[in-house]
Amino acid sequence: MNGELGKKLDPSRLPTRADRHRAFLGHVKNSLPTNPLAPTRVRRRHPKMLPDGARDKLLAVVNAARDRLVVTWPADGGLRIGELCGLHLVDLHLRENTACGECRAPHVHLCHRPGNPNRAETKTKLPWRIDGGTVTGGLIKQVSPAVVHTYFDYLTCGEYPRETAGHGMLLVQLHGKNSGQSWAPVGTRRMLGRAGKPAGLGIVKPHAFRRNFTSAVPTSPAGKMPTALQKSPKTFSSGSGPPLDFDSPQPDHRRSTRRHRDLGPPAAASRTVPRSPGDRTASSLAPGPGPAHPGRRPARNWLRAGTRHRA
Repeated sequence: MNGELGKKLDPSRLPTRADRHRAFLGHVKNSLPTNPLAPTRVRRRHPKMLPDGARDKLLAVVNAARDRLVVTWPADGGLRIGELCGLHLVDLHLRENTACGECRAPHVHLCHRPGNPNRAETKTKLPWRIDGGTVTGGLIKQVSPAVVHTYFDYLTCGEYPRETAGHGMLLVQLHGKNSGQSWAPVGTRRMLGRAGKPAGLGIVKPHAFRRNFTSAVPTSPAGKMPTALQKSPKTFSSGSGPPLDFDSPQPDHRRSTRRHRDLGPPAAASRTVPRSPGDRTASSLAPGPGPAHPGRRPARNWLRAGTRHRA
């Protein structure tokens, strides 16, 4: 036998917390054997989140432009699977200064439609309508340049059937007898599950993209907010005055609706003036010198008022 090869294949590692809990007398273990030929485990910050670099690994595995769109849009915009599969072409305003007038940057309108042919529905049910072929209302989300690039790549590469797609939905089936029909959410889940295995990620669930997207908000540095959560530079008119520009600072109207006034810092504890034991006059019960809240009566007066009210 090759002794040198045996030494190389017999290294050890430090036990993890899970190893200590799993093994008998794990609290006394100092090392565990490891196999360098075993496949490496995928490191995840959370079991329900995707590991770092999962998006690039999935893009390297998928072949169709539609599948690249399905990977890019949830990762960049945090879209749910029902929101992605329920998108219509009229909901996409992927250029600046569109006719809807609700957002100057490229964006999408997430509209709740219970009658979609693929039974995909958005979770948010905000009011929306179509005026002159332009969608207004719904949940508005900005999109990144990568989202716009994958959209035009999907429409111009010949995969989208412009002549036979009378339903007007974004995602369609590419193979089978129902080619050209709207793509159901279950088909999207199965595609991601199949693509995750050759990428070394296991079964990929669509909602994992949203978890990674939302967790990137508190961990992102200043000025690096995800595109879909950035403040929309929109301007609209309230109907009875000049248009409101959300890019300029607005007055804080919450101060006028507060129930309690700003009473300043808390006051020091009240002190009683020392008197003789037999002196029980009203002056002996008066609070001593010290700061007090403006406009607030002492606690003793509140107790007396409550006693008189109950009597």
